[in-house]
Amino acid sequence: MTALDDGVRIIDAGKPPARFARGWHCLGLAEDFKDGKPHEIEAFGTKLVVFQGTDDGQLHVLNAYCPHMGGNLAHGTVKGDAVACPFHDWRWSGNGRCAGIPYARRMPPRARTRAWLTLERNKQLFVWNDPEGNPPPAEVTIPEIDGIHGPDAGEWSEWTWKTLRVEGSNCREIVDNVVDMAHFFYVHYAFPEYFKNVFEGHIATQYMESSPRGDMDLGTLSSGRLRSDASYYGPSYMIDYLYSEVGGGIDGDIEGGSGSGSEGGSEMEIVLINCHYPIDENSFQLQYGAIVKKLPGMTDEQAAEAARLTAEGTTAGFEQDVEIWKNKTRIDNPLLTEEDGPVYQLRRWYEQFYVDAADVKDEMTRRFEFEIDTERANKAWRSEVEENLASRAPQTWTGA
Repeated sequence: MTALDDGVRIIDAGKPPARFARGWHCLGLAEDFKDGKPHEIEAFGTKLVVFQGTDDGQLHVLNAYCPHMGGNLAHGTVKGDAVACPFHDWRWSGNGRCAGIPYARRMPPRARTRAWLTLERNKQLFVWNDPEGNPPPAEVTIPEIDGIHGPDAGEWSEWTWKTLRVEGSNCREIVDNVVDMAHFFYVHYAFPEYFKNVFEGHIATQYMESSPRGDMDLGTLSSGRLRSDASYYGPSYMIDYLYSEVGGGIDGDIEGGSGSGSEGGSEMEIVLINCHYPIDENSFQLQYGAIVKKLPGMTDEQAAEAARLTAEGTTAGFEQDVEIWKNKTRIDNPLLTEEDGPVYQLRRWYEQFYVDAADVKDEMTRRFEFEIDTERANKAWRSEVEENLASRAPQTWTGA
C-alpha cells in the first residue's frame, strides 16, 4: 500500500505473532479448581484440563484432548491422581503418563500427553508456556504478595475475582496501557497527575498518581488521590499496589466501623491483579481481582465489600477498554506525541517474550526510564471538566 500523497500517514496493521508469549500465565484462583472435577481452559490455541489429584492434592494441567482417540479429558472424571477420558476411560496422571487402560492387556509404550508446569502462588494457579520447551529461569518467578503470604495476611480480605473474554484483539493491546497516560482521562475518568515508566529485565512498571474527574460518577471507593505502583512480571501478570483516599462516600456502601472513612477520610491499601492468557492469536481471557487491607475497626465483611467495590470499579474501566479494543485496528506504527509515552520502547521490552531465549537483545531488557510532563495535559483537561460542570449547573431565570 502507498500513500495518496506525501502528507498521508498509512497505518501498518502488521500481524499478530505466530507464537504465544514465553512466561508464567495465571489461569485463575487455585481454589476454583479444587472441587474434585476436571476444568476446561481454552488457551494457547488449544484446550487444557485442570484437575486436583485426589491423593496428592496437587493441581495438574494437561492437554485436554486424549491422545488415544481425541476425547476431551475436561469432560471426564477425576480418579485418584489421574483424569479419566469420557470416551474410553484411558487415565492420565498429572505428569502426563498414562496411568491405566482398564480394558487393555498392555499399555502402548508412547502413551504420554503434555503436562504443563504449574505454580501456585498468591492463591492463584499459573502455567509456564515456552515454545522452546525450556523450564522457567528462577529469576522470572511470580513474586509473593505480602497481603497473601506475609505476617499480616490476616488483615487482608479474600480475593474478589472476575473474568472477561476479549474477542478480536491481541494481548498487546492491554499491555500498551502500561505507558498510555492520556487514556486514563478519556477512558478511566481520572487526572493522571504523575506518570512514570521503568522497564528492566522481565519487569515493566507504571508509577501513577491521579485524582478523579469531578464530572464523572466513578462508582468506586476513591474520593480523592490515588497512588498506583503497577508492574508486569513477564508478559501477562500485573500486580498493582494501590493507595486510595477514601472519604464520606464510602459510608453508603460500608456502614459502621471507625474505618469507614467518615471522619476526614483514610488511606486504603489495595492490591489489584490484572492478568490475562491468550486464547488464540486474536482473543484472550482477561482476569482481575482485588484484596483490601482492613482499616482500623473494619470488619471482615466490610473489607470484603471494599474489595468488591474495587473490583466493580475495575470492571467498569476494563469494559470501556474492551469496547475500544473491539472497534480499533491493530497498529504497528502509531503516530505519537511525547505525552503519549514510550510506546515503542514498551513494545521492544514486550518483544523479548516472543523470540527464542537466545535472540533476546540487550535493548529489550536493559533499564529504561521515562517520566511524562503532565502539566499541559492536566491544565487542558481541568478546563474541559470545569466547562462540563458549568454546563450542568442550574440556570437562574432573571425574568423579563
